[in-house]
Amino acid sequence: MPGKRLQLPKSVEIGDITVRDGFQSLEHYFSVEEKVRLTEMLVSAGLKHIEVTNFGHPKFLPQFKDAEDLLLGMFNSEKIGPMLRANGGDVWVTAVTINEKAVVRALDFKAKHGVGVDYLLQMVSTDPAHHQTNSGMALDDYWKMTERCTKMAAEQGIGMCGTVSTIWGSPIEGSRVTDLRTGVEFSKIYLDLGASYIEQADHDGSGDPQRVYEYFTMILDPALMGKWADPKYHLAHFHTSRGMGLSNVLAALMAGIYRFESTLSGIGGQPANLVDGSLIRGTGKYYHKEHLLSGLVGTEDVVVMLESMGVKTGIDVKKLLETGRVFRDEYLRITPKQMDQMLQTVQTFSGIPRERLLGLGEGKESVDGLAEEALKHVAQPEEDVQLVKDNLELLFHSLDIYVRTGSWGVSRAETLVSGVPPAPPLAHLL
Repeated sequence: MPGKRLQLPKSVEIGDITVRDGFQSLEHYFSVEEKVRLTEMLVSAGLKHIEVTNFGHPKFLPQFKDAEDLLLGMFNSEKIGPMLRANGGDVWVTAVTINEKAVVRALDFKAKHGVGVDYLLQMVSTDPAHHQTNSGMALDDYWKMTERCTKMAAEQGIGMCGTVSTIWGSPIEGSRVTDLRTGVEFSKIYLDLGASYIEQADHDGSGDPQRVYEYFTMILDPALMGKWADPKYHLAHFHTSRGMGLSNVLAALMAGIYRFESTLSGIGGQPANLVDGSLIRGTGKYYHKEHLLSGLVGTEDVVVMLESMGVKTGIDVKKLLETGRVFRDEYLRITPKQMDQMLQTVQTFSGIPRERLLGLGEGKESVDGLAEEALKHVAQPEEDVQLVKDNLELLFHSLDIYVRTGSWGVSRAETLVSGVPPAPPLAHLL
């Protein structure tokens, strides 16, 4: 007699957000051509949802200074342009617009070019301190703004994704547990004011399978959510900084959720405070010391796990893994030219000679020692000396990693790095 099987949905929807969430965290600027190429590979592998940019101010997010050019490149692409919903296809595109100015920028693009993203994304956090840090606004003011923006977008035929963050915990002021009921409350508020769906987000990996399952059973409870208890209104977004990402995907799946987001190689996280050796404003101090190890669950691993369990993703596993390898081996690798340019930038800024910067990777120099020395070269009398030193330590800590590894980021997709076939049940697909 066969054993019992997990009660799971027959199929799921997977959105890949590497080009937005992934590239915002990497401390390197990727060109429009590189972004378009990666998007083409993802869509060609069967992804029906991609998130590609952020319309925030380039001063804070120079990674996305090319937002308009990227969208034009995608919509005009011979390979995938006709496949995008804006051009009559079935692949939908999203972009982040945290504040009203960003929304206006996205809407202006559509008004000018006749095509645009399908959904914009705004975000509230259940932790007021995290929300203030992320948006620069108090929650009450943000709710008013996001309702206004949702209506503005709807007038141009663009939907709004309302993201709810810090559901399971907040990295601000220490790792603190948050009340699940607040996430439920905020989800209902967002949907009531016109959001098309909710991104239920664990942006720093605070969730665990027990509380994830508990939360989504609340979200799908009509007694709490009314007509919004339908899983079509809810998308799960899990970062994995504590090793529980895939377990959380399974917990959400068992609760009835079937929409998920992920990134190639499991990269992503808080926007970078450093790009190609130059310090930038970013969005505040990094939550985690090892900034590059707080990304999402890997698209490769999520798809392989689900397909192995008989849950259909609609994604070509072989093409996806090929895309994952290209991303790991080409995009994440630092070229000699990129390394030379970064070292020159840091040398000019810090006054530390190139050969000593290279000494970081050889253990001949220390992050603290170089930061102390550079402080004398860069600090201005009117500046906060401790803040300048913190930034210098960030700079040299990152440079140490890059010199030692030769990579902008580490692939955490076990399906790629293990060197074994993805899963025995999938052997026939490869």
